[in-house]
Amino acid sequence: MPRPIVFTVILILLLLSTPVFSGPAREYAKPVEKDKCPVCGMFVAKYPDWVAEIVFSDGTYRVFDGAKDMFKYLADPRTYDPKRTLEDISVIYVTDYYTVHPVDARKAFFVIGSDVYGPMGAEFVPFEKESDATEFKKDHDGRRILKFSDVTPVVLKKFD
Repeated sequence: MPRPIVFTVILILLLLSTPVFSGPAREYAKPVEKDKCPVCGMFVAKYPDWVAEIVFSDGTYRVFDGAKDMFKYLADPRTYDPKRTLEDISVIYVTDYYTVHPVDARKAFFVIGSDVYGPMGAEFVPFEKESDATEFKKDHDGRRILKFSDVTPVVLKKFD
């Protein structure tokens, strides 16, 4: 193989095997002491077991004292953050009730109407696994299990 072709092949292989940088980190950012929930104004770091978080495509984030306030924000982001839109969101996290680890909110299951309360009272209790949500619902007199897409403004209004 002539040298320019070998060089081109090597360059292509390197480009294909190298991860593409896609901007700022989009990972979970542990809340710091000064972080406030944009919906209720509570200091979120005081309630690490309930934290929900939205990470924007520019790497900035908003944290919430629970999934309920996160859903309120998502239902009407302009009210709480006039410069942000839903299209700005990169990833959404909630804290799994059993593991107390951040999980992808869009894949999570939420139990409502249980006898377990969050920092702001009645809460959408998040789980990564549907089986955990089912067990929790049974053990804690939950009313329903919802997927992320099931939480609409109508559901939020009835829940509050």
